[in-house]
Amino acid sequence: MTTASGDVAVIGAGIVGAACAWRLTERGLKVVVLEQGSPGGGSTGKSAAGVRAQFTSATNILLSKHSIEEYASMPEAGYHPGGYLMLVPEAQWPAHQLAIDLQHRLGVPTERLTPDEAQKHAGFLPDGLGGCTFCSTDGSVDAHGLTMAYVNRARQAGARFLLDTQVTRIQRSGEVWQLTTPTGTVEAPLLVNASGAWAGEVGALAGLDIPVHPARRMVFTTGPLKLPRPLPMIFDLASGVWLRSEGERIILGRADPADTGWREGMDWDWLEPTLEAAMTRFPWLETASLDRRASWWGYYELTPDHQPIMGQMPGVDEWLNVCGFSGHGVMQAAASARVIAQEALGETPFIDISPLRYERFSHMQHDVTDIQV
Repeated sequence: MTTASGDVAVIGAGIVGAACAWRLTERGLKVVVLEQGSPGGGSTGKSAAGVRAQFTSATNILLSKHSIEEYASMPEAGYHPGGYLMLVPEAQWPAHQLAIDLQHRLGVPTERLTPDEAQKHAGFLPDGLGGCTFCSTDGSVDAHGLTMAYVNRARQAGARFLLDTQVTRIQRSGEVWQLTTPTGTVEAPLLVNASGAWAGEVGALAGLDIPVHPARRMVFTTGPLKLPRPLPMIFDLASGVWLRSEGERIILGRADPADTGWREGMDWDWLEPTLEAAMTRFPWLETASLDRRASWWGYYELTPDHQPIMGQMPGVDEWLNVCGFSGHGVMQAAASARVIAQEALGETPFIDISPLRYERFSHMQHDVTDIQV
């Protein structure tokens, strides 16, 4: 039984898949979206929802810059330009100064700050830092609100969403993809894999090796704190600790590189090493209480080089990947969707995604990896 058919089948209705659905329908294509749960119910809804254009490569800078500009124009986005403060160790400071120059050339207003100058944004101990960077147009968004805005725009443009619908088999039959689900088959000539942490498993259903795997991440939440001013998103590159204000509270986290795979639930054993690293830089956190009920966990979708996979799957007819964002999905979804719509129509993407295409895994020559968070 054929449940639905269209020009494009999008797998995944997180923020990336929802944005793709809108941009594809906007270009006149008939789109069917398959989502195993609810829109934004996977990694998107568990995101800390930071957005920044402070990257080291032109492709990542532009994906974020254009996405942030789109979010700023959308009332549903809840865009808050609270800024992003990077605390950069001495050894990394020369490379980051080059990155600032590139960001300036691409229209991103990043500031160079000494550790003393950066104290105006937050109190911290400057030990071992070479300098700091701050960008006032970075900040945070409402990831769930954004996703639902894209879903609504896509539906209004004619997209069909099949929710609570898991894809169990994928095969190419003639000129169409056939996607088997528990309720029937969806057919479309073009498939877009926007399934986040599940992207590798979706590829495997079609016999494809897409190197995306899940990694669990914790977000710890403090009780209410009296601070002199709200904190921007702060990332300490020396320890990997990040934190920012969320109302009267602070949310914070730190990636555990060993926490990969489909592990579920809060890892409270990771709290102590996270707080120990955080209080080394931010000793005032010692006065904070922890709200366990307000803390949460979710999945990152990691690739071997922590960069997304975008564009045509080599050697496979009409299969586009837009996955593996490694913590950058929310901040780059808007521009990525525009790129995928252009790719689907055979146009040259408005951002050069050559460094993010699947073909790079044949040699894996990456000397600089853009940081997560």
